[in-house]
Amino acid sequence: MRFGSLCLLLVLAVLPVAAQQRAHIYMSQLGGQWNFPVAADSIVDITVDDDLRTLQFNVTGDMTVPFAIGQIDSLKIEDEPLTETKDPYQVFQLFVTTADGRDITSRDYYTDCHVSLNGQGSFSNLSLNGQIRGRGNSSFLWYDKKPYRLKLNEKHKMLGLDKAKSWVLLANYRDVTDLMNTFVFEMGHYVGLPYTNHTRYVELFVNGDYRGLYQLTEQVQQNSNRVAVSKDRGILISLDVDDGPAESPYAQDNFWSEVYRMPVCVKYPDDERFTPNTVDSVRAVLAELEQAIKAKDYQQVEQLLDIPSFIKYLQIQEFIYNVELSAPRSIFMHKDGDGPWVMGPLWDFDAGYDFDWGDMYTGHNFFANATETVMGTNPLKRNGNYNYVPQFFTDLFGCKEFVEAYKAQWKAVKDDILTHCWAECMKYVEQMRQSGAVDREFSRWPLRGKTFDGELEKMHTWLKNRLTHISYLIAAIPEPDDTPVTEGKLCGTVNTSVTMDWNRGYDQDSKVRVSRQRVCSLMGLSESELQEANLSIVPLNTDGSEGENHTNGVFGGWFDEDGNPGYFNDGHVYIEVFQDLWNWNCGLYQWNCWDDAHTVTMQYQYPHDGTLLKVNVKVSFTITGNDWGW
Repeated sequence: MRFGSLCLLLVLAVLPVAAQQRAHIYMSQLGGQWNFPVAADSIVDITVDDDLRTLQFNVTGDMTVPFAIGQIDSLKIEDEPLTETKDPYQVFQLFVTTADGRDITSRDYYTDCHVSLNGQGSFSNLSLNGQIRGRGNSSFLWYDKKPYRLKLNEKHKMLGLDKAKSWVLLANYRDVTDLMNTFVFEMGHYVGLPYTNHTRYVELFVNGDYRGLYQLTEQVQQNSNRVAVSKDRGILISLDVDDGPAESPYAQDNFWSEVYRMPVCVKYPDDERFTPNTVDSVRAVLAELEQAIKAKDYQQVEQLLDIPSFIKYLQIQEFIYNVELSAPRSIFMHKDGDGPWVMGPLWDFDAGYDFDWGDMYTGHNFFANATETVMGTNPLKRNGNYNYVPQFFTDLFGCKEFVEAYKAQWKAVKDDILTHCWAECMKYVEQMRQSGAVDREFSRWPLRGKTFDGELEKMHTWLKNRLTHISYLIAAIPEPDDTPVTEGKLCGTVNTSVTMDWNRGYDQDSKVRVSRQRVCSLMGLSESELQEANLSIVPLNTDGSEGENHTNGVFGGWFDEDGNPGYFNDGHVYIEVFQDLWNWNCGLYQWNCWDDAHTVTMQYQYPHDGTLLKVNVKVSFTITGNDWGW
């Protein structure tokens, strides 16, 4: 029945509201047919404002949900469906009304709201109160289409997903296909990663304003229906720059990991169970695993880490070319009591798929190159495009057992994983098209030069090419020489000199050049015998002990005024070694280095027949162009 505003009060007077019934507002706008269920206990809870412009529903919690009468086609009191088709691929309808009618502009503070969700006969409808706020980092700050965090006042299922209070609405504004996270979630389910999220697509209205197509999914949190680690002894952490001590220095729930210096945020125990020693306890437990990985003690690692989950997680990250593994960002791990660390859940993949970071604030450009890598062709050496990936993720490639397991896992899934997961994604796409959601999304958020079908085809082509490339790379990962090394032998020293221009700072033309032939000769090897995959280069302290690499290179070191390796803050000169192990980048930190000379030492190390062969490289830097006279 269609209502005119003058007769609406008369109609309402005869509308019954019985148990298991709900008022449904029917509207047609933007080319869609919208049906929003609203729970009203009795007819007296449905009123019209004095100027006959707004139909108001008084719901529990002293909230009023208004609908503009001019937009309403009809109002019906209908029985709630008793059965569900349980079709997760449909596009559902979600109407959020804030208590004060204002837009959602804060990520820090929740706004009271009412949530009306039309399950389309696939799942139960929903009409209840909650809270909503913005969420995300770059996605909230940079883009007009905002992602949201929804918190219901009571635990409830949503669209067939298990009960919880907290839910996420992903805007996917950067992702024209709206499938990048969905495809990864499908991969996670296919390989059996625990607690992998699910996807439900909804078209969202906020205070009557159409906001477009959103991906509704679970909030990553400790919960019996989410990451089900125990309340008393469970741990959930995120390796994340944004939530870590560098970007959030005043937070009390983060720390630098002891061995690999990764930024860690403790997600659980949370505020309710957080104690003064929580951070220290989690840091110590994580450090035990870090130390075992660093030592390549595979038997110990097997006790502390669920290695199959670690392998599956890394393979998905590399397959999607998720560069945020290198930062790291949104890398979750969990642990239940005395059990091992487990990787996941998977989260946040719209920075993968070869995203063009040169146009990151306004761009939607992906899929240019299917051959780039995060960890590289030899992950142990981190020789990919992001060679500063934390070695926490790569050091196990120095264990033969791990490399064998890594190759076996990919071999087991590579023939079917893309076909299966893409087919699942196409079931969602079919409903997006049939419902008109794609057209309405592009009408609300037009993207110049982009079409849904065009980007979808690019994505599929990129994934097929990616599958071929990654399968080749994984099969070719070098297997390390696991012959026990019982002693070390210093075979000699190579001396080299380099001149750097003080005015060029980090941007030097000079390189530190080392003769491969000379190093092999000192080690007593022919050049054909030397397998570079097993060659390491470490910085040495002035007393001959090994220092640490704190540069972005696969190998290298920042050296202080005395020639000892350390951190950037105290550094005068640096050496960085990337893919070329015989021509090293170098530079200086101008505001520390007022000197005209430095001498530092790097050391080649190569395991051979149970002996670690070593050759020192003594580098003498001459620095010219400093005319300050300091």
